[in-house]
Amino acid sequence: MQKQATAIAAGVGLAIVGFTGRYLLKRMPNLSQKMAETMKMLDSQSLANSKYYKGGFEPKMTKREASLILGVSPTAGKIKVKEQFKKVMSVNHPDRGGSPYIAAKINEAKDMLEK
Repeated sequence: MQKQATAIAAGVGLAIVGFTGRYLLKRMPNLSQKMAETMKMLDSQSLANSKYYKGGFEPKMTKREASLILGVSPTAGKIKVKEQFKKVMSVNHPDRGGSPYIAAKINEAKDMLEK
């Protein structure tokens, strides 16, 4: 009796898997097309509206680049620079998994703006 119940349960399970697979295969062309359209839309929107600076570091740090790194205006006061430095450095510190190069650039930006 128990073997019969197990066989019936296995058969019902296989049928459910089969019908679900058939349903997904019929819907797949629509899903893949919608996914491709969504990805194109997300890429164009997210890059166009990104608040982050697009580009690498300059060979010699400028006041503009330093303010972009710390997220302050180039004329920000020492207190504001120090507050932002702490926030940015706490996220990017090498001891917390951040890059030593990025941490060095953050330090350089703080030094540049505190002058």
